[in-house]
Amino acid sequence: MMCYSILGPFFPSEAEKKGASNTIVGLIFGCFALFNFLSSLILGNYLSQIGAKFMFVSGMFVSGCVTILFGMLDKVPNGPMFIGFCFLVRAMDAISFAAAITASFSILAKAFPTNIATVLGSLEIFSGLGLVLGPPLGGFLYQSFGYEVPFITLGCIVLTLVPVNMCILPRYDSTPRKESFWKLILLPKVLILCLTIFSLSACLGFFDPTISLFILKKFTLPAGYVGLVFLGLALSYSLSSPLLGLVSDKLPYVRKWLLIFGDLMTAVCLFMLGPAPVLHIESQLWMFVLVLVLIGFSLGMSAIPVFPEILQCAYENGFEEGLSLLGLVSGLFNAMWSLGAFVGPILGGFLNEELGFEWAAAIQGGWPLLSGLATGIFYIIEATRKRIESSMERDTRDLSDISGQKATTRAT
Repeated sequence: MMCYSILGPFFPSEAEKKGASNTIVGLIFGCFALFNFLSSLILGNYLSQIGAKFMFVSGMFVSGCVTILFGMLDKVPNGPMFIGFCFLVRAMDAISFAAAITASFSILAKAFPTNIATVLGSLEIFSGLGLVLGPPLGGFLYQSFGYEVPFITLGCIVLTLVPVNMCILPRYDSTPRKESFWKLILLPKVLILCLTIFSLSACLGFFDPTISLFILKKFTLPAGYVGLVFLGLALSYSLSSPLLGLVSDKLPYVRKWLLIFGDLMTAVCLFMLGPAPVLHIESQLWMFVLVLVLIGFSLGMSAIPVFPEILQCAYENGFEEGLSLLGLVSGLFNAMWSLGAFVGPILGGFLNEELGFEWAAAIQGGWPLLSGLATGIFYIIEATRKRIESSMERDTRDLSDISGQKATTRAT
């Protein structure tokens, strides 16, 4: 996550110096997500054949190498050549990232089958730490040593962890799967949950090409301090995720409420982030950071229950438990997250360029608003259907009992 988040504070301004517009910067960020989306579907589909451990370790190795390579791009000539190499290196990084994330989710779900949300919530502590440490570390290293050092430093750290994971990770055997992505994703509940994943990721992706430029222009902070503003979102998300995961595992019936209210809260916070010009409220740094804190918490409310909800839905619809199913769910989760991360930066960069950050953030809030309303409507329909089915079963049972009593009376 540090390799992903390190770009935020300085890459947009650095890319502008090399001849890239805001829209092109958004496309560069979005390119990562597009290739992540495509490769997640493929890798999740063949996880059991490739092997979770091998996929994870090889993904880390390639990611470390291309991160170092990204640090060499300032030597490339300005203009189309720089932009082309940015796309190429980001695509390679996306494929390796997809391999590592898809495999890691499957390994954790296999190792802790009864506490999936708690474990994934705990994992988000480290994802949050990556988001927390990436921007300030990247901004500090960039300001102190230049463009190359942040990427070389992180790339070497990732490569150092490769042999460690080769030694400590277990190897899981699995049987070939029978189900497909299409059978899983066409389940109505899974479709709604995919919309939730997409909307949350699109909101986070929106920040990549826009928020650092807005902070620099609006609050006139130096590049080294821009990353500190990201602390509000990342810390609140990482610290709340384990608690939300524990609640999700211990009280499964609460998941639907977390999903609904998390989406709606995210939509309101994005409307207030600018704030939207229609509110006629002057943006202030303390209010901006406070809203980011609330966004981090609301994202955790919606994101953490999704994985166990998809698994539960799959089990209810006849999918067999095992590493193959975990690969499907992990790949689907990562693919939908990547699709949102592809649309978010592109749409965000375009709206930011045309309308300004305040309106762009408000419009982006439409994604979680839509998914929150859709989730609420679905759970209302599902609860109504279950109540009707339960009532019909009870009536049928009562009629059977009455018929049995009448038959007994006639016999006597």
